[in-house]
Amino acid sequence: MDIFFQQIINGLVLGSMYALVALGYTMVYGIIGLINFAHGDVLMVGALTSWTVATLLAASGLPGWLILLISLVCAIVICATLNFTIEKVAYRPLRNAPRLAPLITAMGMSLLLQTLAMIIWKPNPKPYPLLLPTEPIDLGGPVISVTQIIILTATAVILAVLMFIVNRTRLGRAMRATAENPRVAALMGVRPDMVISATFIIGASLAAVAGVMWAANYGTVQHSMGFLPGLKAFTAAVLGGIGNLAGAVVGALLLGLVEALGAGYLGALTGGVLGSHYADIFAFIALVLVLTLRPQGLLGERVADRA
Repeated sequence: MDIFFQQIINGLVLGSMYALVALGYTMVYGIIGLINFAHGDVLMVGALTSWTVATLLAASGLPGWLILLISLVCAIVICATLNFTIEKVAYRPLRNAPRLAPLITAMGMSLLLQTLAMIIWKPNPKPYPLLLPTEPIDLGGPVISVTQIIILTATAVILAVLMFIVNRTRLGRAMRATAENPRVAALMGVRPDMVISATFIIGASLAAVAGVMWAANYGTVQHSMGFLPGLKAFTAAVLGGIGNLAGAVVGALLLGLVEALGAGYLGALTGGVLGSHYADIFAFIALVLVLTLRPQGLLGERVADRA
């Protein structure tokens, strides 16, 4: 039973990080119908930027939590600037092009970011500095680290703030109007280009936070680290219903739980034939089942028809 609850904790932590990335996918898709496959690599840039800043400040004598916070702010600024530039240079000129063109461009941008990161930061994995206490907290069997507590708390706060922005602010109303019909929104005084840029900036900021969380939790960074989290976050967005913010969160948490429980019990279920490193099987089997039985995702696809 202790293993079960431990895997539940691990799954919630993993799902929380997936949720932050999945929200970036689903926000962009909900507004302009684009799958930004470079989004996982924005997470990678955020993690590597944080690693650079944390390494430079390691000997400064500052508290670990302050170094982590400074590195997080730097990662958010770099990722937001990067995603804003990508949208303006690579995606905006193709906004009225056939859907295949921006999709291929997004894949090319992903490869470009990985290559540039490999050149700038070198291809070898790098240990992320230990900035927070590593002593686990005993919960009566299962344990949780300070880093995991911060991940769960920060994710809950960020999701609440994002929901408030989307549902209660002028920017959120402009996002919903642009998603409904950008031409009519423009006639009503909304600036669709500004709204789309803001969406990319918000998505990049969430990916940067997820990247720093990922690095702090797993203790290593490298140029290719964004591919798999990005793919799984996209899977989570589709699982919950891409275009639906709540669906992205539900799908991400469910995917994290399925993956963690699969890692904990896969060896026993297969008699030792498959180890925990095959846990991805469960995640994608769950996706196939959901899409077979409910193609629009768990909470339905909330994407408006455009005139």
